[in-house]
Amino acid sequence: MKAVFDDPQFSFQMLRALSGAVYGASDIGECLSTAYRIKEGDFESWHDEWNRTAERIHRLAGEFLKAGHDVSAREAFNRASNYYRLAEFYLHGDPGDPRIRKLSNKSSECFKKFIELGDVLLEEVKIPYERTTLPGHLYRVDGSGKARPTLIAQTGFDGTIEELYAIAMGAVGRGLNCLTFEGPGQGSVIRDQGLVFRPDWEKVVTPVVDFAFTLPEVDRERTALMGISFGGYLAPRAAAFEHRLAAVIANGGVFSFIESKVPDGMTMEQMLEFIRSDPDDFNKGVWKMAEKNSEMRWGMQNGMFTFGADSPGEWWLKCADYTMKGLTGKITCPILVVDSEGDKSFPGEARKLFDALKGDKTWIRFTAEEGAEEHCQIGAGFLSGERIFNWLAETLGMSD
Repeated sequence: MKAVFDDPQFSFQMLRALSGAVYGASDIGECLSTAYRIKEGDFESWHDEWNRTAERIHRLAGEFLKAGHDVSAREAFNRASNYYRLAEFYLHGDPGDPRIRKLSNKSSECFKKFIELGDVLLEEVKIPYERTTLPGHLYRVDGSGKARPTLIAQTGFDGTIEELYAIAMGAVGRGLNCLTFEGPGQGSVIRDQGLVFRPDWEKVVTPVVDFAFTLPEVDRERTALMGISFGGYLAPRAAAFEHRLAAVIANGGVFSFIESKVPDGMTMEQMLEFIRSDPDDFNKGVWKMAEKNSEMRWGMQNGMFTFGADSPGEWWLKCADYTMKGLTGKITCPILVVDSEGDKSFPGEARKLFDALKGDKTWIRFTAEEGAEEHCQIGAGFLSGERIFNWLAETLGMSD
């Protein structure tokens, strides 16, 4: 699915920007006019133009608020939040770039104003985790305090807690409370605390479940976990050890984080041995290829940033630990594995995960005919939510 750009990476992120319009996080004309100013494949141009749009809409939000137009201000703050996220997206080649935290903070601040000016029942929470806390957003169906089925939702390799608003609204609209969070390697946790991804994700999810179960609004017998994108590995990995979950959703499913990236003609073991034996040659080779491939360039830059690696080779070696090999049989709750026909991020991984599962499992595949073939069904949020939440409702024994 092409969205403005010929560059596949830019096209996908543009489609992601456009899809925010469904929940008021973007406006189509603003997105298109921004895209037309961006130089194809140029990360700095992407930053400059999205930042320009974000600042303009942010100013409008402030003007609306000052004039007493709260609804208009609320709408503009929501869009500005997403546009700041977009402006920050390709800056991770230099983890010390001050624009990373500046833009991320602006995105968060705009989202907070958006919530303050509306009627969504959202509470910012701090989830105890080792010697610090993780940021969370608790969305409630109503203010009754009644225990309800609850969805814990997390993002993956590059998402933010603010983007999970769309998932939360899908849950709340169907009678579920929703707790969203960011863990190590994600959002403000990597940007503000410097905590990188870890493969034993159960050590992250178990404290989140512990926290959720202290809340009177959470039905302990009907609490599910959803992982988006790379979360399609993180959530099943956690479920293999955290058995208090009533259901888990992997959208899209990931068996091995890195194996689908191994070049044809090589095994995973051969690739890792090559990196270990000649890391300089490997690093030089992939950087050369990345000069003309924005997908590879962004993936390595973001991977090194979020995994705490100093080189592409070190990142690859770290990625090898992110596999469900030997763990799928430990998942005891029902699991939904989601795939998309045109998924370029983790091609074939959802089927590998599904086939390796031993227990109660369900498979959903979205197609190009449905307009839902992209990774995580970007651009088809309604259809995706309908089918996934229908499965969850049936699995938890509830109706809308």
